[in-house]
Amino acid sequence: MPCTTILVGKKASNDNSTMISRTDDGQFDVKKLIVVTPDKQPKKYKSVLSHVEIELPEKPMRYTSCPSVDKKDGIWAATGINEANVGMTATETITSNPRVLAADPLVKYKKAEKRGEKEQIGGIGEEDMVVLVLPYIKTAKEGVKRLASLLEKYGTYESNGIAFNDKNEVWWLETIGGHHWLARRVKDDEVVVAPNQFAMDYFDFNDAFGKQKEFMCSKDLKEFITENNLNLNRDDDLEKKGVFNPRWVFGSHSDSDHVYNTPRAWFMGRYLNPTKYKWDGDNADFGPESDNIPWSFVPEKKVTVEDVKYLLSANYQGTPYNPYTSQDTGKRGMYRSIGINRTGVMTICQIRNNVPDEIKGIEWICYGSTTFDAILPVYTNVNKIPKYLSNVTLDTSTENFYWGSRLIGALADPIYHNAIQHIERYQAGVITEGRRIVIEYDKKMIGAKDYSLTEEANEKLCKMAKEKTTDTLNKVLLESSKHMKNGYNRADN
Repeated sequence: MPCTTILVGKKASNDNSTMISRTDDGQFDVKKLIVVTPDKQPKKYKSVLSHVEIELPEKPMRYTSCPSVDKKDGIWAATGINEANVGMTATETITSNPRVLAADPLVKYKKAEKRGEKEQIGGIGEEDMVVLVLPYIKTAKEGVKRLASLLEKYGTYESNGIAFNDKNEVWWLETIGGHHWLARRVKDDEVVVAPNQFAMDYFDFNDAFGKQKEFMCSKDLKEFITENNLNLNRDDDLEKKGVFNPRWVFGSHSDSDHVYNTPRAWFMGRYLNPTKYKWDGDNADFGPESDNIPWSFVPEKKVTVEDVKYLLSANYQGTPYNPYTSQDTGKRGMYRSIGINRTGVMTICQIRNNVPDEIKGIEWICYGSTTFDAILPVYTNVNKIPKYLSNVTLDTSTENFYWGSRLIGALADPIYHNAIQHIERYQAGVITEGRRIVIEYDKKMIGAKDYSLTEEANEKLCKMAKEKTTDTLNKVLLESSKHMKNGYNRADN
């Protein structure tokens, strides 16, 4: 799934929360937000795409999920927060290289081609991971360990990056070939940007094979690198110091990366550290096609939900590459934007530290093309999600947030300069009023020590979002109608 990920450590955020966020950039996948209660969690899981069957542990926890409405290819739960206030987003499709994939091939499903022949069962993938992991973990680090054990046992049929967060930590895991993996803890004061490439740029085997405070990996990863001549680092750090740059070893550096992937990392880094590095012009530290853009940054200011939403909605504003610029820069649209037309859902899993456990989890949800659509917060300590977010149909409708968002984006894009003022007001209005409602209900619940009002709060949030979405849809539809090509008046004679 071609996506973009941002991870925020607790000391890098404005309110001491951890955040993991990802755009789920499929092919216009219709998505919804639901709660999976323990009685709805399967005891035995079977993947639609790979046919792998996995027995699941007893006593699953409740969790939120963003599954596909059309189940023909499986659940594709995408992201969620469980009742232990652990978030997970899966997955960011990443790149690899032939040397890695030849040494540890992906575990792909192969159907039986003739009578008497058995099908070849595949491994696990994006379709499966949230369902297999999130209901059973109580910390972000436990998420890494559970997923790692599944990868080692069943393998995977694709290269992926997966994030976990709890109130204290954020962890990022990247798969290597069919069965190998490595994971790194995001430092508390840092922000990670990951755009569809093998991203990690530093790893320490000493910690991974020792205390595992910041690094974890497959037990045989060092031997795997050596035996298959995978190390491209020019110094002896791997052998002598136990440290290396895994991006060079496991990743790719293709021409297509320089159009599709690295420009996104460049724009996000440019936003987070506008003065520390030179990003533009001659002698820039990093350009849109640089292979060495850092995996993580200490941002020059604390990062907010609004910052994450802005970055994951971006189309290279303020640069010659903006596809919506009215200037003839000769570079319009030459790089893949972060905000893209085919996004199904984008969420920010936020675990807060300034409130009681019962209301720590907030999931911010945005459907459709993030450039044009608003993001709405909801409490995750609930047994059900309002119909405006959960009752999504495959047919177009104005009765849910998903289709309202998709309609706004499709109508606004062709008339960007006429519609953008309505879009900006809409986005600011939903997030402002959403924050106000969360503040209101936080105070109510903390004051009364009654945390049963989370579902009531979510209903109020969705009612507000529906009103603002409908109002914006009306305005953008009118603007779009004014600019139809068959427009004509008698005064045009």
